[in-house]
Amino acid sequence: MIRFALTCEQDHEFEAWFRNNDDFDAQKQRKLVTCPHCGSTKVEKGLMAPAVSTGRKKAQMAFAMGEEQKRVMAQLKALAEKIRENADYVGDRFAEEARRIHFGEAEARGIYGEATLEQARSLAEEGVEFMPLPTFPDDHN
Repeated sequence: MIRFALTCEQDHEFEAWFRNNDDFDAQKQRKLVTCPHCGSTKVEKGLMAPAVSTGRKKAQMAFAMGEEQKRVMAQLKALAEKIRENADYVGDRFAEEARRIHFGEAEARGIYGEATLEQARSLAEEGVEFMPLPTFPDDHN
């Protein structure tokens, strides 16, 4: 997947993800790429700095929390727990089960589990709706 910075004829700027440059060109030609601000289909790629890998391992990002951040983090954790409580855990069969539900081969219900990055990309390309659930440091203790 590649993220493009896009601009419409009204100079609205936005970003969108595509499988590759050819995918963008094909969708643009079919007028499937539209500005989320005004709906224009006259969209062009803008300037964007590429992400360059140096081959060095990146340091983990640290986050020092104040009281407001701690409160919001607690709310986010409670929401993630509520989602898990009201869904079926399917483990590493997540991608398979999500497809079965999407294509009507299994009962429509909330599920959660694990998927590789490649499985997640494949699900997204197939139009299967899903989202990652956050994990928290104390989830691993």
